[in-house]
Amino acid sequence: MTVTATGALPDHALSWRLINWDVVYREVKRLQMRIAKAVKEQRWNKVKALQWLLTHSINAKLLAVRRVSTNKGAKTPGIDGEVWLDPASRMKGALSLSRRGYRALPLRRVFIPKKNQGKRPLGIPVMKDRAQQALHLLALEPVAEMGADPNSYGFRPYRACRDAIGQCFCALAKRQSARWILEGDIKACFDGISHDWLRKNIPIDRHMLDRWLSCGYMQGSRIFPITAGTPQGGIISPTLANMALDGMEAAIRNGAAGPGQKVNFVRYADDFIVTAASKEILVEEVTPVIKAFLHERGLILSEEKTHITRIEDGFDFLSQNVRKYNNKMKITPAKEAVKRCCDKLKETVKSFNGDSAAEMIKKLNQQIFGWAMYHRYIQSAETFYKIDYVVFNALTRWMRRRHPNKSVKWLKKKYIRSTKKRNWNFSVQYIDITGNKATVYLLRMVDVARVRYIKIKGHATPYDPTYKQYFVMRSKASNIRLVQPNSQ
Repeated sequence: MTVTATGALPDHALSWRLINWDVVYREVKRLQMRIAKAVKEQRWNKVKALQWLLTHSINAKLLAVRRVSTNKGAKTPGIDGEVWLDPASRMKGALSLSRRGYRALPLRRVFIPKKNQGKRPLGIPVMKDRAQQALHLLALEPVAEMGADPNSYGFRPYRACRDAIGQCFCALAKRQSARWILEGDIKACFDGISHDWLRKNIPIDRHMLDRWLSCGYMQGSRIFPITAGTPQGGIISPTLANMALDGMEAAIRNGAAGPGQKVNFVRYADDFIVTAASKEILVEEVTPVIKAFLHERGLILSEEKTHITRIEDGFDFLSQNVRKYNNKMKITPAKEAVKRCCDKLKETVKSFNGDSAAEMIKKLNQQIFGWAMYHRYIQSAETFYKIDYVVFNALTRWMRRRHPNKSVKWLKKKYIRSTKKRNWNFSVQYIDITGNKATVYLLRMVDVARVRYIKIKGHATPYDPTYKQYFVMRSKASNIRLVQPNSQ
């Protein structure tokens, strides 16, 4: 531990609070853009030197610790039980990040539920390993961005599911667009990527990568080795998986795309679609190219979950349904996604049977707002009305269970209030922390404004100075517009 000029130990908590984060972000971004420029010029020795400089920078270490200690999993410990939640521990963590003598500890294995009622294994690294991965991700991400597929949208800065759906619209909406779609599914993608391929092809510090790939995981009191796949639960895993799949679009275009074949590619993480003018092109030309590409990386195309569909029959992609009716494109929330949303909202209402009604409304508002914000860029108005109706019915049953001896008139007076926007608004009065009476209103999905979204340019990346003004423009245009139903 370092000692000050007076011989006293440094105040780590104060040091963390005095950090100027604007300067930290600016200095890290400057180095990242230099790395991206060197990649563009194919100067790989300079890329390696700049990556070394960035991973040994105190600014990058501070930023890495801030990221892993403030994200959603910051309170979840690894096998050592340690978390960095206070300023002093965060500063100590940043100062402890060193390549010399570093060894990754085994992951803590847990199981999380899947959509199909099964369970997915997840590995939780210790805080120091998370910070090391976040640190080296800062140096790897500019390289990954400069070599990424133009139509890859998952786990990349300034890209989201709505961009992938937007590209589906661009590829399929016109009258003369492709009519056939291959819905691809990679079997155990994150768990199956070849370690040998990662070591040979990922431009990152080999010493650090080896530590993460060979650390194994702990289940119960036993340690098990990991022979394939990206570091489970690691913050760097999505970028490693993206880099393993980058190049698929070019391989398909070079090996299968020809005049009039209308081959287009859209990928979000390990979910992807390929369009074509005919089913034969997808079966005879596209599928063999994809299988060969994946085989080189130790991956397999799932025969059971890979389908070829006509656009008139429609397909689900990222919880949204893409389909043509009478040659007109219509993108709506997928039926399964709507069912899951309704079940979740009804379960929330049931779970607050005897608890605070205000807390129930606040939780419902969070779930309604999040789901509506995801689907507000497509034709979702009809679905929003249906879900609002389901929620209102669930709340009606909740009121009757809570007050079985009260009349409808009494229930309406207690829970329904009028505003300038609407006569019927479900609301609850409660006493806030200041001791004053407050009212919380139920948000309706139809109150979340639907907006027309313009997808990101395929080759745009925040690390290329050419697109600096472009991303400033997109940031200004992405402000949330919400109609407030409870304005008095």
